[in-house]
Amino acid sequence: MPTICAFYGILIQMFWQDHAPPHFHALYAEYEVLIDIRTLEVLEGEMPRRALAMVLEWAQQHRAELMEDWELCSRNLPPRKIPPLD
Repeated sequence: MPTICAFYGILIQMFWQDHAPPHFHALYAEYEVLIDIRTLEVLEGEMPRRALAMVLEWAQQHRAELMEDWELCSRNLPPRKIPPLD
């Protein structure tokens, strides 16, 4: 699973040809969440509140790039890297 971004110990990843809805995986220590790109809702998992807030802030800033990466992954193409949270 390609890592498309990393910041503050958080990894953002996407699977090739993953199931709908469009989403990404955020990993922090032993925690993992799946976040819907369109709504920014947590689909699965849990993460400490502060780390999740950073993930959601980052995703809000980069929603268009996340959708582009989702489309690339759905065609089995490598996603592009996305800048980290400022």
